[in-house]
Amino acid sequence: MRDVDNYILQFEPEVQSRLTAIRQLFFEVFPEIEESISYNMPAYKVGNQQLYFAAYKNHIGFYPIKELPEIENQLKDYKAIGTKDTLHFLHNKPLPVNLIKRIIELKFN
Repeated sequence: MRDVDNYILQFEPEVQSRLTAIRQLFFEVFPEIEESISYNMPAYKVGNQQLYFAAYKNHIGFYPIKELPEIENQLKDYKAIGTKDTLHFLHNKPLPVNLIKRIIELKFN
């Protein structure tokens, strides 16, 4: 995959909409954020910090999420089973836009 647009376009329209919403949050919080494809998924970088997301059949994975004690209690419902740093946003539930935005703010500040 050459870029994030191509990555998003490979999914069904409902998933494309969710991926686009997450993508827009990165640019809303950090207009000059560095966007690329890394590990075959959208990657966002500010300084040495990076966040990634990827679509799967039933969810969108969002990572790495660790060491965010300010919002740890808000993350518990999204933590992927058996992982320390992965969140799953299920396709059959509303996308937690405000939480994702807060994660981006905390991770890159």
